[in-house]
Amino acid sequence: MKNLRFFVVLSLVCFVCFMACGDSGKVSEMEKKAADAESKVSELEKKVAELEKAAAPIGKTLENVLAKGYIQAGVNGDLFGFGKPDEKGVWQGLDVDTARAIAAAVFGDAEKVKYTPLTAKTRFTALQSGEIDVLTRNCTVTLSRDTDLGLDFAQVNYYDGQGFLVPKKLGLKSAKELDGASVCVLPGTTTELNLADYFRANGMKMNPVVIENTAELAKTFFAGRCDCLTSDASQLAGTRAVAPNPQDYIILPEIISKEPLAPAVRHGDNQWKDIVNWSVLAMIEAEELGITSENVDDMLKSEDPKIMRFLGVTEGNGKALGLDEKWAYNIVKQVGNYGEVFERNVGVNTPLGIERGLNALWTKGGLMYSPDFK
Repeated sequence: MKNLRFFVVLSLVCFVCFMACGDSGKVSEMEKKAADAESKVSELEKKVAELEKAAAPIGKTLENVLAKGYIQAGVNGDLFGFGKPDEKGVWQGLDVDTARAIAAAVFGDAEKVKYTPLTAKTRFTALQSGEIDVLTRNCTVTLSRDTDLGLDFAQVNYYDGQGFLVPKKLGLKSAKELDGASVCVLPGTTTELNLADYFRANGMKMNPVVIENTAELAKTFFAGRCDCLTSDASQLAGTRAVAPNPQDYIILPEIISKEPLAPAVRHGDNQWKDIVNWSVLAMIEAEELGITSENVDDMLKSEDPKIMRFLGVTEGNGKALGLDEKWAYNIVKQVGNYGEVFERNVGVNTPLGIERGLNALWTKGGLMYSPDFK
């Protein structure tokens, strides 16, 4: 940048000196132009500095996280079962536990996380700007988000699909009976586009009721301002669970889209993506290996080579990620394996009552599958 200023100013000075041999009026005019040019160079330098500052987090996330001593995670904030504080202000949910797993891997302490509640509209900007280190907010992986928005997605932590929540009193049995309905939907989401596509494909009309905030959207629906609420089926289950009378609402049987939900990081920071990715995979692998938060200490004595590598008894994986060799042990000990996390937050014995389905291990008919830890 200094070379740019020097070159521009030197060129202008030489030109002014050359013109001084001619008309004095032209010299004055050129001096003014030189001053204007120098001012523009200063503005350019300022813009470059701003861009450099904005790009500072790229490639340095782990370094920055270690320096401040915690992970800043972007979460929903209003979605029961995935990301929401309980009555005591303690953050709970599957996405919250994903962030805790990353903290356990990095610091050996799952509690070294601070949470930033984000709307569907603000979540990507917060990640791009460096306001947060990782986005763990029921976010669907799509091609445009992966490319146009400069994001990288880690392993899917919940396989979902879009559905419809309606009052039971309407007597509806199918989403194809929603012709002419008013539909509550979040803006700036894949949900909004899927909704329009579904109604168009089935020759139906609808009146969208667009509200940005998840909690306000639910209140609008429960107040009867729209006939139907559409979102990921998991989010509908979470919304129904906090309804004044949950039994008054049903989720219609149609699932109209594929919604693989995954944590996201900024593009260009390979080490940080690896850490986030393998933290999610560690929970999945632990379940497959039969390692739980209750038996993980006993498993340290196992002579199974896979378990020894996974828990860091045989060294190598930690070094590869730039972490302590017990990073995976810390995740399982402090957060649990994927099955524990699922059942604790959204499983059949919670108010959401969700079956494992696609989120079961691949050995049990689901899609949860981890590469080898070697």
